[in-house]
Amino acid sequence: MKTADIVSTLAEILKSKNWKMAAAESCTGGLVCASLTEIAGSSNWFERGYITYSNEAKIECLGVPIRLLEVYGAVSEEVAKAMAEGAQVNSGANAALSITGIAGPSGGSTEKPVGMVCFGWAIRSDAGDNRIITKTMRFDGDRQHVRQQACDFALSELAKLLEN
Repeated sequence: MKTADIVSTLAEILKSKNWKMAAAESCTGGLVCASLTEIAGSSNWFERGYITYSNEAKIECLGVPIRLLEVYGAVSEEVAKAMAEGAQVNSGANAALSITGIAGPSGGSTEKPVGMVCFGWAIRSDAGDNRIITKTMRFDGDRQHVRQQACDFALSELAKLLEN
């Protein structure tokens, strides 16, 4: 499915619930937010985005505990979870997603290879129940391909989670 189609589907779901979403991005550097705002009227369902590329930005903008960064590293499900929670809380949105990973071509290691991306989704129902889901994926390709695959995956997974 093309990015525009994923965003269209997500927009319809958010509008039907009268919800807004937020995004916290690291390795995608604003690609998610740019994709969301390609659609006219996105201000009806897209609240805001955070591009938190550095650890300092993750701490300052999203409230990611420094201890998580020290213990697990920026590319971890623990940090992705904290990023999604921070985006959700700071924005007041019902739904938030986060992305942190290694797009390459350098920066990878044996434990965290190039193409490894961690995701977080925080979803608060109208009843006030909050669920947070995290997942790690490995994507192939060059830097741009890894970033685009991460963007599409984060958005399509959010749409699936909101449908359930």
